[in-house]
Amino acid sequence: VSLHSLAELEVLCTHLYIGTDLTQRIEAEKALLELIDSPECLSKCQLLLERGTTSYAQLLAATCLSKLVSRVSPLPVEQRMDIRNYILNYVASQPKLAPFVIQALIQVIAKITKLGWFEVQKEQFVFREIIADVKKFLQGTVEHCVIGVIILSELTQEMNLVDYSRPSAKHRKIATSFRDTSLKDILVLACSLLKEVLAKPLNLQDQCQQNLVMQVLKLVLNCLNFDFIGSSADESADDLCTVQIPTTWRTIFLEPETLDLFFNLYHSLPPQLSQLALSCLVQFASTRRSLFNSPERAKYLGNLIKGVKRILENPQGLSDPGNYHEFCRFLARLKTNYQLGELVMVKEYPEVIRLIANFTITSLQHWEFAPNSVHYLLTLWQRMVASVPFVKSTEPHLLDTYAPEITKAFITSRLESVAIVVRDHLDDPLDDTATVFQQLEQLCTISRCEYEKTCALLVQLFDQNAQNYQKLLHPSSGVTVDITIQEGRLAWLVYLVGTVVGGRLTYTSTDEHDAMDGELSYFVLKLPPIQLISLMDTGLPRCSNEKIELAILWFLDQFRKTYVGDQLQRTSKVGFYY
Repeated sequence: VSLHSLAELEVLCTHLYIGTDLTQRIEAEKALLELIDSPECLSKCQLLLERGTTSYAQLLAATCLSKLVSRVSPLPVEQRMDIRNYILNYVASQPKLAPFVIQALIQVIAKITKLGWFEVQKEQFVFREIIADVKKFLQGTVEHCVIGVIILSELTQEMNLVDYSRPSAKHRKIATSFRDTSLKDILVLACSLLKEVLAKPLNLQDQCQQNLVMQVLKLVLNCLNFDFIGSSADESADDLCTVQIPTTWRTIFLEPETLDLFFNLYHSLPPQLSQLALSCLVQFASTRRSLFNSPERAKYLGNLIKGVKRILENPQGLSDPGNYHEFCRFLARLKTNYQLGELVMVKEYPEVIRLIANFTITSLQHWEFAPNSVHYLLTLWQRMVASVPFVKSTEPHLLDTYAPEITKAFITSRLESVAIVVRDHLDDPLDDTATVFQQLEQLCTISRCEYEKTCALLVQLFDQNAQNYQKLLHPSSGVTVDITIQEGRLAWLVYLVGTVVGGRLTYTSTDEHDAMDGELSYFVLKLPPIQLISLMDTGLPRCSNEKIELAILWFLDQFRKTYVGDQLQRTSKVGFYY
């Protein structure tokens, strides 16, 4: 394909980025590869950047340059320096370029900087002056400041990105050097920019100002998300994450003003920005314990808890789904990183645990809102309750007060959801078995706290709902919708009984608790005077209920694992109920 003129190059851009003809796009991709291999590649990129009439022309130039500088056989040092300096001058002279063009060009700078990190000329590392370059941008207009911040953000991401086409040892060596020489300075610079933002009245109508704040918050988040020790942690294992902050950063984290800055930003910014401030706080809450000594850790935790209290006392921002989700993650990370014995020693703990309990109950009652976020709240309570036997502090943990309320809110909200799901033809949460089983697994630990209350509630609800179901099955009163609702409620109750029975722990269980398990199991299997199996058989002419059958199978599996397995370490009297 001949690509000599600007017009031909722009046709290539059209076919490549916005064309709908597959054949033309394939031809354009071939032409792109030819262009990259061509000796004229750099001059053609320069032509596109300086005289191209569309943003796609500039994007094509950035794409070619990115592939060119990423080759295994690198360009000469002088040529890479020229490309880097040319792009810096180009974006500085045209700060109003399309955002995707600016980002693509800055990614070229980031790649050049990373791959040339150890390049030396005249006893100097020639590609490490990036912070000095960025400071020039920060002295310009808001648009220039945004570009400077994006350069640092893209560079931090690039340094963290593993390129599997290159030796991993080389990547780790570069990333470690960047961490030790530059990353702390970048974080300090970003925090100072955010302090400047808060120091003057915020004009939330100014899109440029909003964009600057957003980019700075993303930069901080990239710094805190950096793979500090080369662990390449699985991001899906969110609840296990600990941020391995370097010891040299201690002074930043010991200053109360650092946490205060991000809590203040959360309360001052609109939702799309305050969500980023909360994401940063999630990482602050995940800081490795060994960064502090015991008094410092207690002080740091106290500041985090004060921030939680302030958010829950002013909950307006939590109506935004993004803020709500990040705040739930934040709460879960607190218990991941701190022991219950440390939490109860915080002065504000009694008030904060009450506020968190109320927040959790409200969240559970709005079962249709953000089910993925509820996972983090249940994780918090599950871990709190699981820690109770190991707490040595004399300070009250108050979980015996609030855990039963959480359990009750979960049970009653799920039963109340059935009628709404059936009547409004909504997606049934019971059909999402992965989420249901995950939540039930978390609930099984919570429900065993003050187990007498959980058991009494389930017995009452089971008895009441089974009787209602029997009445509806009477030929003269059967309304299909009402029967479906009652079957849904019974299915939930059987799942819940299986859950609490499955939550039995050998080292904490008592004969009284085993007796309660027996009573609940008896309700599921025999249910005098109404037998659940008989009830289902009564309904067979209409149709058997798959949800109840699956729930009974779940219950039987939980009962088997708890009371019938070969590995039981103590005998129980549950078997005598049958």
